[in-house]
Amino acid sequence: MSFTVYLSGEIHTDWRDEIKRGAEAAGLDVVFTSAVTDHDASDAAGDSLGAEPNAFWRDHKSSKVNAIRTKTLIQQADLVVVRFGDKYKQWNAAFDAGYCAALDKPYITLHGEDIVHPLKEVDAAAMAWATTTEQVVEILKYVLRG
Repeated sequence: MSFTVYLSGEIHTDWRDEIKRGAEAAGLDVVFTSAVTDHDASDAAGDSLGAEPNAFWRDHKSSKVNAIRTKTLIQQADLVVVRFGDKYKQWNAAFDAGYCAALDKPYITLHGEDIVHPLKEVDAAAMAWATTTEQVVEILKYVLRG
């Protein structure tokens, strides 16, 4: 079986690469997609539509351009992994999880125990909560191989 997995959330660590390496080492047939993880490029996604002197409108335009990619790839995914890191608040990740819940798209949350409480509703709608990338790979193994 082949699977498309969208990797959402925190962009400051190599968790995406860890999952990709683990899936490859296990011989899993998985295609991974994600949002643009270059922070500056993401912030500038709407700049081609014209300069904005107000930061709100620059962010507004860029978020809409980014959403074209995000919404399309989440809709196409068989599963979404939503990573919440410990350094920054990932409001976009929470939004992606909510979008998955609204679509009835299965998702796994990936985060430490120290943020269980603030993510209780997000975790409640998830199919699994993992604390390590290795656990995510084990879930993928099970789902793809039974």
